[in-house]
Amino acid sequence: MDPAVVALVVATVLVVATAAVVLAHNRFVRQGQLIDNAWANVETELRRRYDLIPNLVETVRGYATHERDTLTRVVDARTHAAANHGAPDAQAGDENTLVAALRGLLAVVEGYPQLRADRAFTDLAHQLTATEDRIQAARRFYNNNVRDYNQRVRAVPTNLVARVFGFGERPYFEIDRAVGAGSAPQVRLGPTPPGGPQAQADGGGAP
Repeated sequence: MDPAVVALVVATVLVVATAAVVLAHNRFVRQGQLIDNAWANVETELRRRYDLIPNLVETVRGYATHERDTLTRVVDARTHAAANHGAPDAQAGDENTLVAALRGLLAVVEGYPQLRADRAFTDLAHQLTATEDRIQAARRFYNNNVRDYNQRVRAVPTNLVARVFGFGERPYFEIDRAVGAGSAPQVRLGPTPPGGPQAQADGGGAP
């Protein structure tokens, strides 16, 4: 074969291979940015819950003064979760501890009909449920981006590009819900005085 032809073929292969590597590298970069942006959205929604909890605790405290241990667990869990700025999988542990504490608090509320009828509590309970919906939506979006990215990290031939340029797998963020899906909390909110809002328990969980 003509050396010139061989040289042309080799040059073409090198150009194509280089272009493929560059494209794969740039896609990894773009996917990484999408993951980072999605995680920022998750953190925004988690902060929304952190901001809601103190008012919820104080409202419950006004009626359930004897539930000091339950309230303390919620406050402590909220403090630890808010202070954890590590990787998503590391943060999930503290977030699930907070979720368990909130579930305990909402279970306690069942024993206080006057609290369940309080307008401030019903409003906070619905805000908490809406916040849980937002957290779970942000979590799913983040995890979907992580899944697509991790598949490329493991798949051939993009795994070679990932290995060369140090693109490792990203962690998923798996947390439970504090309250059920939908527009009402898992606790059964009793009827308020005439003209006030009424809420009913709504079961279910996050996928």
